[in-house]
Amino acid sequence: MNTRGTNYKRLLGYAAGAASFVFALALTSSSVWFRNHYPYLAYVLASLATCYLVGIGPANVVACLSAIAVYLTYAPSGFFVTVTPTPLAASVAVLLMMLASNWAVGSLKQSRDRLAAERERYARLAESRDVLYRELQHRVSNNIQIISGLLRLQGQAVEDKAARHALTEASGRIGLIASIQRQLHDRTGERAPFNRFARDLLKDAIAAAGAKGVLLEVEGGEAPLHEDQATPVSLVMLEFVNNALEHAFAERGGMVQVSLEREGQSYVLTVTDDGDGLPKGFDAGAAPSLGLKIVRTMAGQLGGTFSIVGGEPGAVCRLRFPALDA
Repeated sequence: MNTRGTNYKRLLGYAAGAASFVFALALTSSSVWFRNHYPYLAYVLASLATCYLVGIGPANVVACLSAIAVYLTYAPSGFFVTVTPTPLAASVAVLLMMLASNWAVGSLKQSRDRLAAERERYARLAESRDVLYRELQHRVSNNIQIISGLLRLQGQAVEDKAARHALTEASGRIGLIASIQRQLHDRTGERAPFNRFARDLLKDAIAAAGAKGVLLEVEGGEAPLHEDQATPVSLVMLEFVNNALEHAFAERGGMVQVSLEREGQSYVLTVTDDGDGLPKGFDAGAAPSLGLKIVRTMAGQLGGTFSIVGGEPGAVCRLRFPALDA
């Protein structure tokens, strides 16, 4: 079936070439002015058009037919008498000129077609790479979630309260990493802007904490973060917000504001709440809690610094880290 279709297409190409030759012959024969001033132009244009549209084979057939037509209908006139003084010279000149033109056009067309084929191949490779990448992201996220579930099950089987609490905390934080991994990219595989996936993560965190009446605002971060920074920055942000949910509001509601702003060659992540504020003598650098240990570790990994200070009211948590191109 494929061979039959190829042969049919080739036959149509030669038929189109024959039709273009007949048109050129009719145009040259019907116009005295055209024949006297441009006796070979119609043939050349017919050959070039055929070469461009259907290929060099039919175009060379047009060239041969045109040379025969020139030989049979030769009429010396104008400038071309000095160049082609005999029918044979005229037909040979036309044939050589048209064959050379067909070769040039055919070579350019083949180069263009090869370039188009290469572009299509690279586009397919890029699409395949993106599909594989998304599948890898999905599998990594699922595997991390499985680890989180295993830790949670192990924690339920441990009798020691401190050990059970530690395993539960570890399970929850590993689950957060899986959630971050899923939401870093949108459905097309493109990296999501920071404010979009941050808003989704924080809504989930607020819902998981059962913090009713806590409002959330996310500002800035319209562009995606660098892949090496997105996860640690998200973990720090979640620790800041979870700290506010756990300690700032007690039994009442409040407001949590999150912003990510570019300042020169650095990013500044700020989490502000209007809660009860910090306890007296609070030192973020020396606090023994696991959450702040994670913040210190992530800040060090980013090459940045963090601070937690009292606000009016509430607290202001800030992370500053060098900006990398996304």
